[in-house]
Amino acid sequence: MMDRRRLLLFTQSWMVAAAAALGVLTLLHAVTPWILLLFTLVLGIGAMVNDPAWQAITPDVVSPQRHASAVALNSAGFNVARAVGPALGGIVVAAAGSGWSFLLNAASFFGVIYFLCRWRAAHQPVPAQSMHNAILEGFRYVRRAPHVRSVLIRTAAFSGGASSLLALLPVVCQPHGAQGYGFLLTCFGVGSLAGAAVLPRLRLRHSVDGMVAAATLVFAAMTFAAGQIHVFEWLCVALFAAGAAWIGILACFNVVAQTMCPSWMRARALSMYLLVLQGGMALGSVLWGALAAREGVPSALAWSALAMVIGLTSIVRHRLTSAELKMAPAVVRD
Repeated sequence: MMDRRRLLLFTQSWMVAAAAALGVLTLLHAVTPWILLLFTLVLGIGAMVNDPAWQAITPDVVSPQRHASAVALNSAGFNVARAVGPALGGIVVAAAGSGWSFLLNAASFFGVIYFLCRWRAAHQPVPAQSMHNAILEGFRYVRRAPHVRSVLIRTAAFSGGASSLLALLPVVCQPHGAQGYGFLLTCFGVGSLAGAAVLPRLRLRHSVDGMVAAATLVFAAMTFAAGQIHVFEWLCVALFAAGAAWIGILACFNVVAQTMCPSWMRARALSMYLLVLQGGMALGSVLWGALAAREGVPSALAWSALAMVIGLTSIVRHRLTSAELKMAPAVVRD
């Protein structure tokens, strides 16, 4: 309904304000655990309002031929940043304190704001109905579109089990300390980057379902292995392979999610896709954490790996395809 560029400028500014306020309060020694949780929630709200619009503009800035590669590169960049960011943040905290780390986080958003200020979309959607009716229309579309339901079901089948590895990784690497944990995240991020590099070639030779199935089996195997391996070097290899498989799965899901709807429904469909993905990761993390506390980490990782393999049975009735609709920039809807 809204100009996505203006919406993204608002959400980026929202996160700048939240991160900057948290930095200032930290420097003033006024942060309590509840204040920290509150600002984490505020930043999370900004990120989740931002993400559907951010993903929805991908067809506006790249050609249809490069769309899949752009999605993979964006996902790889996110995972590499997630690996490198904590390490850089730790250096800043050690050198100047956590308050300045939060302020630098706030400053980092200005790179995106600069891009958005200079970017001019060729087409901008205009409001065609009330927000309430637009939301209801989105739910009706999902209910009536079998290929959209297939994407959401497949995403839910993967995300719940896949959450265990990253959720329990801090416990897995306790014997290796904080530096070991950071290095393992780096291996995961580098694996994501490597996976994104080979993904375009794999897409030319294999179907989307074939790649997702193979990558899911690899990720499930590495999840199981993470609970059994005690040698740090082999654990690094497992995280590298898991990162490559992770990017293959999410890039395929993202491409299909962005092509499963016409342009005027794309952002709403992506919102539902992200809700299922992030919700599955959040609920799965709670479930596997509780199971790990009761039965042990190796057992929790083994059961989550089995859950991912069982989730592959959804392929029988819910196949994925990224050729349902042609990609096009958002257009004005009468």
